[in-house]
Amino acid sequence: MNYSKIGNRDIANGTGVRVSLFVSGCSHHCEGCFQPETWNSTFGKPYTKETEDEIIKNLRPEFISGLTLLGGEPFEIYNQKEILHLLRRIRKELPWKTIWCYSGFTFEELTGESRARCEFTDEILSLIDVLVDGEFHIKEKNISLKFKGSSNQRIVNIKKSLKKKSVVTYTDDEI
Repeated sequence: MNYSKIGNRDIANGTGVRVSLFVSGCSHHCEGCFQPETWNSTFGKPYTKETEDEIIKNLRPEFISGLTLLGGEPFEIYNQKEILHLLRRIRKELPWKTIWCYSGFTFEELTGESRARCEFTDEILSLIDVLVDGEFHIKEKNISLKFKGSSNQRIVNIKKSLKKKSVVTYTDDEI
């Protein structure tokens, strides 16, 4: 897996102050994407144990709310093994931190039959708290939306959605 950058004081991609991992590789190719360079899976730097150690170190301060995964596409099959390893480590070492994930895949695609599914997908979903799902649609772009770029995207409460086996979205009041 490659990544384009790590944001250490991100306040735009989830609640509170967050560490953000921007992975490389995305097959969605959304028109108007804010990071088209991340479509290429070889863009950026190789993700290593040192990268993971840096993320864990940056998550440790009390004022950091948690991790946000975005990209690129965290749920591209070639990214999922490393993502899963990182999330397992966070849940073991820093279980009180929240984990947000942005994906062009919908909740239904990630839990049903789709090209995003592999042996790691279900466990990754079980380890995240919030999924911002759906491709970015330039025709539905709205800069006033909280934590999403287009109105078709949803902010999904993953724990409740997995339990219910259907999407439970957060309201603006809950975020």
